[in-house]
Amino acid sequence: MKGWIGKLIRVNLTEKTIKVEDLNMEDAKLYLGGRGLGSKYLYDEIDPTIDPLSPENKLIFMTGPLTGTYATCAGRFNVVAKAPLTGTIGASNSGGYFGPELKFAGYDGIIFEGKADKPVYLHIYDDIIELKSAEHLWGKDVFETTDTLLLENEEDARVACIGPAGEKQVLFATVMNDKDRAAGRSGLGAVMGSKNLKAVVVRGTKGIGVSDKFDFMSATKDAKEKIYANAVTGKGGGLASYGTEVLVNILNEMHGLPTRNWQTSYFEGGELISGEYLAENYLIRNKACFACPIGCGRVIKIPDGKYKGIVAGPEYEAGWSYGACCGVDDLNAINKANHVCNLLGLDPITMGATIACAMELFEIGAISKEDLGDELRFGDGDSIIKWTEKTGNREGFGDLLALGSYRLAEKYGHPELSMSVKKQEMPAYDGRAIQGMALEYATSNRGGCHVRGYLTSPEVLGIPMKTDPLTTEGKAGLLKLFQDLTALVDSSDICLFSTFAIGLPEISSMLRASTGLELTDEEFLLVGERIWNLEKLFNLEAGFTKEDDTLPPRLLNEPLTTGPAKGKVAELEVMLEEYYEVRGWDKEGIPTDEKLNELSLSAKALA
Repeated sequence: MKGWIGKLIRVNLTEKTIKVEDLNMEDAKLYLGGRGLGSKYLYDEIDPTIDPLSPENKLIFMTGPLTGTYATCAGRFNVVAKAPLTGTIGASNSGGYFGPELKFAGYDGIIFEGKADKPVYLHIYDDIIELKSAEHLWGKDVFETTDTLLLENEEDARVACIGPAGEKQVLFATVMNDKDRAAGRSGLGAVMGSKNLKAVVVRGTKGIGVSDKFDFMSATKDAKEKIYANAVTGKGGGLASYGTEVLVNILNEMHGLPTRNWQTSYFEGGELISGEYLAENYLIRNKACFACPIGCGRVIKIPDGKYKGIVAGPEYEAGWSYGACCGVDDLNAINKANHVCNLLGLDPITMGATIACAMELFEIGAISKEDLGDELRFGDGDSIIKWTEKTGNREGFGDLLALGSYRLAEKYGHPELSMSVKKQEMPAYDGRAIQGMALEYATSNRGGCHVRGYLTSPEVLGIPMKTDPLTTEGKAGLLKLFQDLTALVDSSDICLFSTFAIGLPEISSMLRASTGLELTDEEFLLVGERIWNLEKLFNLEAGFTKEDDTLPPRLLNEPLTTGPAKGKVAELEVMLEEYYEVRGWDKEGIPTDEKLNELSLSAKALA
């Protein structure tokens, strides 16, 4: 087989042992890599009921068969573990250059077991692999850690690390790489911190083979031409010109932009936090990941004021969580808060949404000024920075914010004010205005998430076809298709954004030419379905039930008051019943024996 390297590093942090072993190629054929193969290793090797922050949890870095090749947008890798924020299976992917570098060193992935007695980091330089002390790095932020490690090791190495938030096990801490790229959701940085693992440094000088060079280059060329020609991904297109923040005005115009902790769906300050405004007033240049022809990343300059400086611009969801969700229209403050997340290693979606929840709790009197030592109101730009810093360092009230919005709201007697699913905060698309996204949030295997199916593409952008966002008809079947395809994308480890321009035929062509797997397009899509069902099995065995496939009461009971969706709530019940049916699950959301047999799956322990 090509595409894969065929080698895996296993590090037992408790015993301080390092072993290189053969990749399980039978599983690789069934799950590819990245999210899929990492999840298979996790499912096979841990008890889904364990405490995510215990030494029994495992932390898995896994690349895909396209990672590091010149397939379009092939710079991704996944971090997989049982997630602290949710208790679900956690798989979070990141771009940049770390994933390709790991493959250049000669490895498809790394499995970390146990817990080190003192802070350590893993150093990989081709065949040389060693654990080194990280005691001098403990307490340093992501940027300081990265710079120090590059000085101590190869200057052209790549670094993945945690900041203070991961060390202090904030439940939504991230694993950061290349300073501002993140495996951002579900708190996998906290798992890394729980193991006293500060960083992974990797330098590789080897190549990656593909099965058929001619077919591979032809498939890659075809995919890139379609990306360049697409209005969203091409040169001069929405992502290149405005980054993902291009979505602010689009969602706001359709009254689907959740505002002030989802109390409304239209933000009157939307233009001031938009991608267009960012490009006009802040943008220095675009930034791309490995083998990316799009370049949606932003390098920006906060031109003046107390937050002046050059930083990475926020993604749409980060700009929304600190912006509309907190009622803040000061882009200087939003940019600074996002930068603090990168420094400390925090997920800005959960961070901003948790602050927004706290703002509402304060304004209804559930949280007092004495609790905070200050006021916390919607629209306060200084507060979003202050509480991000305090949360990352678990200082004062920040120690409670570090638990995420659900646990915070529950403590103060109002769990219904947490805009989360399975305790993970939903991102920037109101499911009352975009019905398919409501179903996507409720059924996501890692809690509230927009990139486990991304029905925003057809419902909002009209890609690959336009569907009515206000109807529930056909959304269950469409979501299943998008969820399965997304699992395939995350496991081949190309960027999801490429799918604005390419689809299953182009992805399958690149995979066939890279790996030599002679699978039809439909058989590759079945890989995605297999991964989705494996994740579901993990969650069922971890104790999740049909009752967890739901939404916050606000979306189910409080109709929108403005816009095309005025009077609408999320019509989840009718979609969920149909969704279970099209998935081949029973009425309780449990995969049937027939479905498991079809996918070559078996449950370890289901009552």
